[in-house]
Amino acid sequence: MTTRRHYSFREYLTPQTLTMTVLGFSSGLPFVLVGNTFGYWLRDEGVALSAIGFLSWVGLAYSLKFLWAPILDRVGVPLLSRLGRRRGWIALAQLAVAGGLMGMAWAGVSHGLAMLGLFALIAAFASSTQDIAIDAWRIESARDADELGLLTSGYTFGYRTALLASEAVILPIAQRIGWNEAYVVYGAMMGIGLAAIFLAAEPIKADQVMERKGAETPLWTPRGFFDAVAGPFIVFFKTHGAHALLILLAISLFQLPNFVSGPMYNPMYVDLGLSKDVVGAVRGSIGLVGVFLGVAAGGFLSLRLGLMRAVLLGCASQMAGTALYAVLPFAHDPVSFALVMGLDNFAIALAGVTLVAYMSSLTSLGYTATQYALLSSTYAWAGKILKGFSGAAVEGLASHFGLMPAYALFFLGCGAIGIPALLLFWMLKQRQQPA
Repeated sequence: MTTRRHYSFREYLTPQTLTMTVLGFSSGLPFVLVGNTFGYWLRDEGVALSAIGFLSWVGLAYSLKFLWAPILDRVGVPLLSRLGRRRGWIALAQLAVAGGLMGMAWAGVSHGLAMLGLFALIAAFASSTQDIAIDAWRIESARDADELGLLTSGYTFGYRTALLASEAVILPIAQRIGWNEAYVVYGAMMGIGLAAIFLAAEPIKADQVMERKGAETPLWTPRGFFDAVAGPFIVFFKTHGAHALLILLAISLFQLPNFVSGPMYNPMYVDLGLSKDVVGAVRGSIGLVGVFLGVAAGGFLSLRLGLMRAVLLGCASQMAGTALYAVLPFAHDPVSFALVMGLDNFAIALAGVTLVAYMSSLTSLGYTATQYALLSSTYAWAGKILKGFSGAAVEGLASHFGLMPAYALFFLGCGAIGIPALLLFWMLKQRQQPA
């Protein structure tokens, strides 16, 4: 039996872990600004639920990032080459995200949904590119599996903090200065991650591997191009053998409850009459506590139970957390609202940590960016497609049952669609050695 190194709280304050936390914040900040918070803005402006659902498809960029991830594995950024391959791409993507958010602020609803959606797509594309490089930096910077867990916890703390900032803190800001101006503020906040990447260290071990691959099989040669594009997938399927497709299928269904339900949370709050201040206050208090407890629980359970058992527990908790929102259309007093949000945030954070740790364990050095992009794209693509129909689903149910019962049925259904993932991960646990 291998002995695990026990980390003290002091090691969460090392420069590398703190950098990872800030980069996690930079990664999480734009995610809901082109997703759920974007939907809140649109509904606040009176946009139809069906249109909000369809505009959520800009998030498909996160599901397709494996297509350009090989470029990030093998090509540096010319103007930022002195930063190194990973940091150069992160810096370029951060600048592009800031530009996309500023463009959304400039366009607003007044310039038409097409223009606003275009800038949201730019921000989503740049954000997904940033995620590719940050995930590779996290995995390649870790000395061992336990340190990878430490960095993943730091990343998740930063990421979840950013989600709360862009879901909760932005609401009272938008209440006072308007949505357009609030997006300007958040575009400028991308500078926090940009400052961190200039202070970070480039992963030396990974750079050595990539330099050797570049010397042996240059990208412009047929062999080099094949290795860059196909190599990561070939190695992944060779490494995991007969279980590879089952792994990808299970991952692709894991986040369905969270993704499909996502576009309808904020519109439901608007239709329930909950003010931005109330929603923001609950997210920034009870929601924040739920997130941090969920992150801590996810990291603890991954080490204590092993990755497969932790993933199974995370999947089940996410299903239950999503289904809890069926209560709010009938009991949306502040106490019920806070309880549901706190439990759901705990469940989603727990599920997120266990899934990220599991996917990180499946990658191979030399193909880190592309393989992790494949895995993280896989977990997103089904949900990103299906969530585009979320508004139409609620409107269809509302025509038969009324709007509030329609919301309740919708969230119950979203919780139930996590069952296939739960069954598939249980099958993987039975077929594979425990992590």
